[in-house]
Amino acid sequence: MLLGCNLIWASQFVLAKMVQERMGPVFATFVPMTLATLILVPIVRRERRACGGANRPPVHDVAQFVLIGVCGQVAAQLLVTWGVGIAPASNAALLALTLPVVTALMAFFILGERMTAVRWVSFALAIVGVLQCSGIDWQALDFTERGFLTGNLLIMGGVCGSAFYNVYSKRLLKRYTPLEVLLYSYYAVVATLLPVAVLLEPSGFAALPDFGTRAWIGLLLLAVFQYGLSMVMFLNVLSRLDATQAALSNYLIPFFGVLIAWIVLDERLTPAMVAGGVLVLASTLLVTVYEERVAARQHAAAAVPAAGEDA
Repeated sequence: MLLGCNLIWASQFVLAKMVQERMGPVFATFVPMTLATLILVPIVRRERRACGGANRPPVHDVAQFVLIGVCGQVAAQLLVTWGVGIAPASNAALLALTLPVVTALMAFFILGERMTAVRWVSFALAIVGVLQCSGIDWQALDFTERGFLTGNLLIMGGVCGSAFYNVYSKRLLKRYTPLEVLLYSYYAVVATLLPVAVLLEPSGFAALPDFGTRAWIGLLLLAVFQYGLSMVMFLNVLSRLDATQAALSNYLIPFFGVLIAWIVLDERLTPAMVAGGVLVLASTLLVTVYEERVAARQHAAAAVPAAGEDA
């Protein structure tokens, strides 16, 4: 599931470019997220009826869904969009690579997760690998220009928003299914993005009938896969693994992006990029499959003496 959702996220850049030919960046986020919400509503209602659960979450939980929706998803979408318009793209690419690190820090403070030796090794492998295949223009990096400071801060704010959504969602997954967490947080996202879209891109509503087939296909693909299926898959993983483990797989996004560009756009794919991708994949397997197997063996070994004492 981690491989699948990161592959979908890597394709976001191609789809976003497709739809932004006909609309602004805010509208290109608002429309597919609204469509994804509408698709999720009947699915979640059916799930709730099948499980015999309550139709509405309590007020306390509603506040938490608003929190992750606004401070998580909205911040992640809008701040990065605005930041990229101010700071160089290479700055954005490098800052985006801090997402797993920020997630690990938040997971430590919010969830009490710890960094194990395996996780440190996995992070080292992933960072080396992702730098090989990320395609960052190191000569274009500029963190000293005061004019770029606002853009860099906005991008970093978006990264923090994405990390916060991932980490805090894990707390809610103890009481709600991945589909519920996604839908209830999307209610807050749509309610927030609607006035923003009206204020900043009011012409988008009038242009809806004129988007064309290409733009609507892109919007539907974003809604179903980017904001729907991939997020459900990732939240499913979060219910099974630590947030730090799941976040480390995000380093696969640059490599998958390079592969998609090579297949679809016939862009260059070098041996160094392939080697970097292999390192990132190895780090993901190490921190998920290997670490979970080690933890299971340790748990089983600890249970044997306890069983003997009871006997």
